[in-house]
Amino acid sequence: MCIRDRDGPVMRINVALPDERERGLGAAAAALRRGQLVGLPLDTAYGVAADAFNERGTRSLRVAKGRADLSIPVMVPRIATVSGVAEVGPDARALMKDFWPGPLTLVLPAQPSLAWTLTDASGRIGVRMPLHPVALELLDRTGPLGVVAAAPAPAPGLAVTADQAFPPQLAEHLTVLLDSGALPAGTASAVVDLTGATPVLIRSGPLDVADLLVSCPGLVVPDRSEPSPVPPPGPTPSDP
Repeated sequence: MCIRDRDGPVMRINVALPDERERGLGAAAAALRRGQLVGLPLDTAYGVAADAFNERGTRSLRVAKGRADLSIPVMVPRIATVSGVAEVGPDARALMKDFWPGPLTLVLPAQPSLAWTLTDASGRIGVRMPLHPVALELLDRTGPLGVVAAAPAPAPGLAVTADQAFPPQLAEHLTVLLDSGALPAGTASAVVDLTGATPVLIRSGPLDVADLLVSCPGLVVPDRSEPSPVPPPGPTPSDP
């Protein structure tokens, strides 16, 4: 598969090979600093990343996804980083401590300074610390990244490759692709909305609701026979 951006072929690097991993991480970090987009592995799916604080990068990410109003979830390298992008309360800290890194997205009130670069008019933002080692190593170099799913989540039980994750109309926007081969089959992350008076479970994903309740006893778990609650901003249902 030939993936191109406006300036020529993408730098596609097989980061599953130890000798290539360092080169790939360096190239990806440099591209992100320039406001360019990078494809990367995120646990059970591939994502498209931009520097969370680079307006050119977040604008390019919205163009690539074809949504000018897109609210962009953020990936962080460590819990201490979250306060730079969102307001963090006790429930959020407890959930981060028990489930990060891993498949839990927290929807939090965004820091006001992010209103015009990452969030939509709701002022909310999804935040997660991924589990994939390549993603974590890149985040250690770059700091917070705005990340959206490369393609819709595969059917449960099906692994996904980079070729499957990046359709041509999306792939042409990439500068670097960190190819980690077929990712383990799995489901999209759990989502907890912490922007209201009480925390609300939006999606349980691969996590056990009972475990979430241990960490956050006040968590509201909607009756699935009732209409679903209003979802959080952005493309969280298909997030990697």
